[in-house]
Amino acid sequence: MSWLVTGGAGYIGAHVVRALADGGERVVVYDDLSTGSTDRVPDGVPLVVGSVLDRAALEDAIRDHAVTGVVHIAAKKQVGESVELPLYYYRENVTGLATLLEAMTATSVGRLVFSSSAAVYGMPDVELVTEDTPCLPMSPYGESKLIGEWLINAAARAHGIRAASLRYFNVAGAAAPELADSGVFNLIPMVFERLEAGDAPRVFGDDYATPDGTCVRDYIHVKDIASAHLAAARRLTDAPEGTSLVVNIGRGEGSSVQEMVERILKVTGRQDVAPQVTERRPGDPARVVASADRAHEELGWSAGHDLDDMIESAWQGWRHRHG
Repeated sequence: MSWLVTGGAGYIGAHVVRALADGGERVVVYDDLSTGSTDRVPDGVPLVVGSVLDRAALEDAIRDHAVTGVVHIAAKKQVGESVELPLYYYRENVTGLATLLEAMTATSVGRLVFSSSAAVYGMPDVELVTEDTPCLPMSPYGESKLIGEWLINAAARAHGIRAASLRYFNVAGAAAPELADSGVFNLIPMVFERLEAGDAPRVFGDDYATPDGTCVRDYIHVKDIASAHLAAARRLTDAPEGTSLVVNIGRGEGSSVQEMVERILKVTGRQDVAPQVTERRPGDPARVVASADRAHEELGWSAGHDLDDMIESAWQGWRHRHG
């Protein structure tokens, strides 16, 4: 198999590229470098610079590198930005996927691993979120991922594509400092940024119906995300035509914001700092924790890294990038 990884120069994509390559798969990176970096692409892995909106470029890359499967990670992913720029998100995430599927069918590429998101669920009022939990996304970003799954299901039925859509939960950590997330949009780097600026970390609301009053989330190490992609790619190798799996990728364990902040302060040696509780953010559900049973059953996969692994590796990456 030869896998084209769209978005392979980004934070998650670079980890997936390494996992595939280390697993003996041939890999080609396809990235527009709008947020990715050439520094993330391993030596010996070809890089094609192009947009997922460019069907001709996609078809050329597939043919030039004898690609037999695609891992589609390239997407815009900021929830708040998607509310402000919904047309942009629909174009990049939905039209981009449709263009990719057209290129795949034109070149007879029949396997696809799709990066979806737990954002498709919205605010589920359940203890554990299963793949059968109703999808009620609350942002254009979440909507774009759910529509992406619908597109893939339709293409699987019509064209025999074998596909797996992986619904990530809260991704954190790094396999190596140079691969760490450069964005400051998630809890762990947000706390790092506040500490570096000499400010107290913020906790958005402490009056939720949870044990300590703060939101509970399922955090997953990016190395585990990457290994899940490898498992999905291998699962599709001999799958029947038209296979279309949807799988949660999480640890199946909930951790509260308060607990996470305390752990981050311990790792950074800043236990003298008291978090600042502020008002709730609109749209934050009290609890979103994955059921990871299907991932184990369908992919033979389970997470192998804990919270401390995530925080410590993210901290090493932060110091690498910020001195």
